Amino acid sequence: MKKLLFTKEVRIAVITLIGMCVLYAGLNYLKGINVFKAANHYYVSMSDVSGLQVSSPVYVDGFKVGIVRSIQFNFNDPGIVLVQISLDKNMKVPVGSYAELKSGLTSGAYINLKLNTYVSTYLAVGGTISGKAELGLMDQLSSELVPQIANLLPRLDSILLGIQILINHPTSTLNQSLNHIETATADLQQSSKQLNTLLAKDVPVILSNLNKITSDFSIVSDNLKEVDIQGTTATLDQTVKNIDRITQQLNDSTNSLGLLLNDRALYEHLDSTARNASDLLLDLRQNPKRYVHFSLFGKK
Repeated sequence: MKKLLFTKEVRIAVITLIGMCVLYAGLNYLKGINVFKAANHYYVSMSDVSGLQVSSPVYVDGFKVGIVRSIQFNFNDPGIVLVQISLDKNMKVPVGSYAELKSGLTSGAYINLKLNTYVSTYLAVGGTISGKAELGLMDQLSSELVPQIANLLPRLDSILLGIQILINHPTSTLNQSLNHIETATADLQQSSKQLNTLLAKDVPVILSNLNKITSDFSIVSDNLKEVDIQGTTATLDQTVKNIDRITQQLNDSTNSLGLLLNDRALYEHLDSTARNASDLLLDLRQNPKRYVHFSLFGKK
């Protein structure tokens, strides 16, 4: 009798093994891990992994290139968490690259790789990438809003103090405000009356005077148009020429008037004659008997 190669126990073992492989592959598939696809494994060193989970996606420039395989606390270096990531087989990580932990509103936390494109050397498979956590939405809001709120607190304190004074002394404060409003209203009413008076009495007179001045200017303008400016200018020009001719004649020593004005000897003779005449009149006044003889009886 021939011995069977595949006994019942062997078939059960094979089916169990196949089921376990299918279950393992299915569980990893549900986690987003494709066990049949080749991948490179790297480690990311981070100080905070809040919200990050196994099978969280890994992106480069918004494109999914891998997933998170495991998250382990580094007991040899407290404060550091090692995140194992599985990247596509063709994905190479340049030296100097780093990873950011980001949080989405709906997708949860994920890792974003920032590749160093300025070098041509690559990190070895299994190497460690430095990581840092990006501020979450609440952290950003707190970092931006808290300083602004701190600046607003003194103003709020002043506003609350004013409200408290108003509540504690409502009558005096409101009365003062009403008195100020009433005074301002009375001043406005008085100003309105003065303005009405000005518009009713002074403005018509001013407008009438302006109309009269405008009409006078119009008459003067018409008279100026009738004036023979060209003829007047010609007459003035001729007059100036005549004055210039007379001036030249006075300065010319060849004529009588020019000799009279420019001859120094003639001036001295006339001056000497005037002095002699003055001396003669003086002597005549002082000694009239030398020049006049008068007798009632006919004597010489």
